[in-house]
Amino acid sequence: MKKLHFLIYLILCALSVSAQTNFKTGIWRGAIKSATGEVPFNFEVAQEAGKKVMYIINASERFKVNNIQTKADSLFIRMPLFDSEFRLKQEGNQLSGQFIKHLGERDAATPFNAQYGQKWRFSEKPEAPVYNVSGRWRAIFGDGAERDTTVGEFNQTGNRVTGTFLTTTGDYRYLEGTVSGNKLYLSCFDGGHAFLFKADIASDKTITNGTFGRTPWTAVRDVKAKLPDAYSLTALKPGYKEIDFSFPDVNGQKVSLSGARFKNKVVIIQIMGSWCPNCMDETAYLVNYYKKYQSKGVEVLGLAYERTTDFEKSKKAVLQERQHLGVPYPLLITGFTSNKKEAAKSLPMLNNVMAFPTTIIIDKKGEVRKIYTGFSGPGTGSYYTEFVNEFERLTDALLAEK
Repeated sequence: MKKLHFLIYLILCALSVSAQTNFKTGIWRGAIKSATGEVPFNFEVAQEAGKKVMYIINASERFKVNNIQTKADSLFIRMPLFDSEFRLKQEGNQLSGQFIKHLGERDAATPFNAQYGQKWRFSEKPEAPVYNVSGRWRAIFGDGAERDTTVGEFNQTGNRVTGTFLTTTGDYRYLEGTVSGNKLYLSCFDGGHAFLFKADIASDKTITNGTFGRTPWTAVRDVKAKLPDAYSLTALKPGYKEIDFSFPDVNGQKVSLSGARFKNKVVIIQIMGSWCPNCMDETAYLVNYYKKYQSKGVEVLGLAYERTTDFEKSKKAVLQERQHLGVPYPLLITGFTSNKKEAAKSLPMLNNVMAFPTTIIIDKKGEVRKIYTGFSGPGTGSYYTEFVNEFERLTDALLAEK
């Protein structure tokens, strides 16, 4: 009888082990099911230091995710930013479940599935491309009063396309996709946001019938296409020369520009949020910028506008970003939400807050010298390089002032 019990025990143990999730290393194709279509992306699972990690792939970006937990046949993948996660079941080479965004006071769940071993993004066997979309395009998103001009920059090799759209409030980061016949497909998933662009390529100079979610768009090839000067879009109201605020840091200690830390310093104020992909790119830049310039007399402050006014929830999201990006400068919890009108109320000396991020440059006298709206991140290529060079030239000039 004891031998029979022992045999049953061994069988149950074997069944238990076989039911455990084996998150296979290698390339996967994932797809988030949005209301307007499937948003595909690729990711790679690897084994590092005895544990599984995941790299989300968009063009040249590999976004690392290392909070992966398994329980029986379930898989829980927590994003390092944006307060979002996957809750999945695995059956053989397939994953299915939900992508969940925690939006402060509510959660938003979207169906998700993934297939192991699929390296393609939109089509396993795309048609030969009729046109090449490489170059600069002037794009119009929306219609009527909602029309918004953007700049598209693309690079096409064979069927594969990479690039991005730049807007006055930021860019769509690393887009990757396919030209199949005369159809253009682009997508991006950054761990928190899923973007899908589709269009017809009518000619070598015209893109038509575009959709971005429910927003229509068209584009014409234009090597001279450019956005308005990002330093011209946000300003102080008449009669103001300085900016003033007092917000708590993550430890609850109030911080204002009157503190000794900022006296006779060039100060960079970053209006941001942990939910914001362009803010993530700017924060990554400012981390290295601060390391380069702090000893020369520069301070940086991040003002966080989160999805909730709850301090503890906001603190948790901000600390997650600080840890992931290694932020060495203070991040303050404003207590105002990411609604732009709410952000404007918190800084009434500004004429508006039209973008996250917005960057305020203050000279050693405490006066606002420049305000930069939006951010062109590394996914924009030369635009990002131009921004960095101009921003650091401005910093050097302000530091040289007596």
